[in-house]
Amino acid sequence: MNIEILHTDVQLFINQNLNSDLTKIVLRGSPFPHIPIQQLVEQIKSKSKAKRKLPTWFHSNQILYPNSINLEQSSSEITAKYKAGLTKGNHLIDLTGGFGIDSFFFAAHFKKVIHCEINTDLSEIAAHNFKILGADHITCIPLDGIKYLRQSKNIFDWIYLDPSRRNDTKGKVFRLQDCLPNVIDHLDDLLEFSDNIMIKLSPLLDISATINSLKFVKEVHTISVNNEMKELVVIIQKNYAEQINLVAVDMSNENESIFKATFPSSSTATYSLPERYLYEPNSAILKAGLFNEVSNQLNINKLHVNSHLYTSYELIKFPGRRFLIKEVFKYNKKKIKKRFGSEKANITTRNFNESVAEIRKKTGIKEGGEDYLFFTKDLHDSALVIHCTKV
Repeated sequence: MNIEILHTDVQLFINQNLNSDLTKIVLRGSPFPHIPIQQLVEQIKSKSKAKRKLPTWFHSNQILYPNSINLEQSSSEITAKYKAGLTKGNHLIDLTGGFGIDSFFFAAHFKKVIHCEINTDLSEIAAHNFKILGADHITCIPLDGIKYLRQSKNIFDWIYLDPSRRNDTKGKVFRLQDCLPNVIDHLDDLLEFSDNIMIKLSPLLDISATINSLKFVKEVHTISVNNEMKELVVIIQKNYAEQINLVAVDMSNENESIFKATFPSSSTATYSLPERYLYEPNSAILKAGLFNEVSNQLNINKLHVNSHLYTSYELIKFPGRRFLIKEVFKYNKKKIKKRFGSEKANITTRNFNESVAEIRKKTGIKEGGEDYLFFTKDLHDSALVIHCTKV
């Protein structure tokens, strides 16, 4: 950690160049003798990324940033707040602390938080930032979290970990057993130090396989932000043997949509032809696989067993996008080209044998506008196009 970066003139330089061409800055070299140009550019690059992802850090003075890879692997503020809201107690340990975003928000719900990070520089950066942000009850330990846990022999209300999805021998990985640390191998040991464990995982992991590879799983949360899947979160409670709760949550700065079910689901869906309104579930619902639950709980019909689009005569509150259907017609390339070829429209395909790019190439429809075209199949397995506008 180079504290020279905190000098007023250096911070001013960083702030003035957040939108500058970094290549040109590199070519000019560092204007500060004790700061290599690579460190300056890294601070500029990381702070620029933090503007939307980490507004609290971005708008605070004297914050130090890690390299862009560490920042990329960090939770966003909005997901960290959500996870922290699922916990409470006196003591929590974050075994894979990283840049410290999760630890900071957990600290609002605990009297003491231990932040473990094996990377010494990253641990120092996190400790400095916690002090700047006033989180004085977070203790930073520059050690491997699991080794520290075994050495300290302390009992915690919660253990949190975000296993690295970058394996030294396998590169970027997505299987739970390939992540570091290997939670499957260490789970019994972890349960000796806490009855409650929260694990942040890649959104690409298969939920069924993840649950089957662990034990005492109580909850699984699929978390999306602005309809983009971000995290899969598993909560384990020691000796838990009841139904597993599956929670699909989509968040934005203005809204939070939560849809709950149990795993595995035994619900069945109902089906119909398109009615007056069309519904497209958010990515958290799709990741959770709650297709039949949406139909069952909200009492609306699916268009097709594999389409995952829904319809109703009356407009309802829905965990996703809602559309008013203007017209429905069978898929016919010539008709579509004649009707929309010179216009703009937003195209979505669901359970359809052509991609959006292929449809645009064949029909000449340009991207954008107020109209939405869904290319899909109905309950009779017929290809159709649903022309909608957003509600």
